[in-house]
Amino acid sequence: MKALAPRDAALRRARLAVYVMFLIPGIAIGVWTARIPALKERLALSDGQLSLALLAIAAGALAGMQVVGYLVDRHGSGRVMIPLAVAQGAVLLPPAAMPDLLTLAVSLALFGAVHGMLDVSMNANAVEVERAWGRPLMSSFHAVFSIGGFLGAAAGGLFAHAGIGPWPTFTVTGALLAALAVLASRWALRTRPERAPAHDAGTGPSSPQRGGSGRKARGVLFLGVLAFCCMVGEGASADWGSVYLREDLRSSAGFAAAAYAAFSIMMTAGRLAGDRLAARLGPVPLVRWCGSLAGIGLATALLIDRPVAGVIGFACFGAGLSCIVPQVFSAAGHRDPDRAGQALARVASLGYLGFLTGPVLIGAASEVLDLPRALAIPALLALFVALAAPALRPPSGRVVPDRATTGHTAE
Repeated sequence: MKALAPRDAALRRARLAVYVMFLIPGIAIGVWTARIPALKERLALSDGQLSLALLAIAAGALAGMQVVGYLVDRHGSGRVMIPLAVAQGAVLLPPAAMPDLLTLAVSLALFGAVHGMLDVSMNANAVEVERAWGRPLMSSFHAVFSIGGFLGAAAGGLFAHAGIGPWPTFTVTGALLAALAVLASRWALRTRPERAPAHDAGTGPSSPQRGGSGRKARGVLFLGVLAFCCMVGEGASADWGSVYLREDLRSSAGFAAAAYAAFSIMMTAGRLAGDRLAARLGPVPLVRWCGSLAGIGLATALLIDRPVAGVIGFACFGAGLSCIVPQVFSAAGHRDPDRAGQALARVASLGYLGFLTGPVLIGAASEVLDLPRALAIPALLALFVALAAPALRPPSGRVVPDRATTGHTAE
């Protein structure tokens, strides 16, 4: 076996650190989701009150994303993401101790802000590691986030089954996440920007540099639109897939749950295979094929109008969407390396907005049309992404490094 050069060993550790960074917020979200019913019961919240509290997570995440991009570009992603990863474990605890709806909402806004800031900074670090490694890595990083969500939900479920309350659950989980963050901090890639990026005083720290390239800014904005389109589909699948099978196709409750299960399993599997597919095909063909699979697969299932076809359709939809968002994030980070944090903040914000509004959009459309026709909207958006795949092509004069250009041989 060929011995690794010191640089290769350092990159291996940096890659492992990014995997840990993606695992941490996945576990945090998973364990939080599993303990929502216990918190709802303890505070005697109605469904509407709980919705308001959960909305605070989204508001906090979007607010945090607007700030962190500039911090990443000024101080470097590694120096920003490590303290945020430690904080992700710490902010799990306050929601379990809050005495009423208002304080719960405030604590959840803090949780969301840290989560959103970590999301951007860890993706920025992933782009740096990917660039240094010289081959696609982003899909596997996002797969680890999904795996973390499953592990967190499973752990939260075990605590609940054992009759252990949210506070001990979050204390143990938070301590574990903090320990993982400290461990990964020894390996994380830390780069300091050559210059602190300027920003538009009139529009805040995440605005494009005054006098900078408008073309790059428009390109990043369009990548955000593509992320929005994909995340509308993710949110809609999570909230409406099982409802469609149960109420419109008259399947059993157990079989209806298979719709989102199939979507999630195929999304994770697709992301695990995504890096090899991106290296073999390139990002533009990969996104084109994935968008086509997602759109045609779901649309065909809606036309067949049978429960088995519905499950297969959502499986195709998950497999198709799996590789698109990682490739969009990678393209945004590579488009302007000096301002990768701000680019990723914009793309992540629009994507997250799509995830939040997707279920609402489908619900509103189903009132005017019906649910099967409303679910055609995510399918059409996926086909739009397939047609818009050339937007992921690097701008003229900028080439994303690959094996041929870097000579990096570590697998």
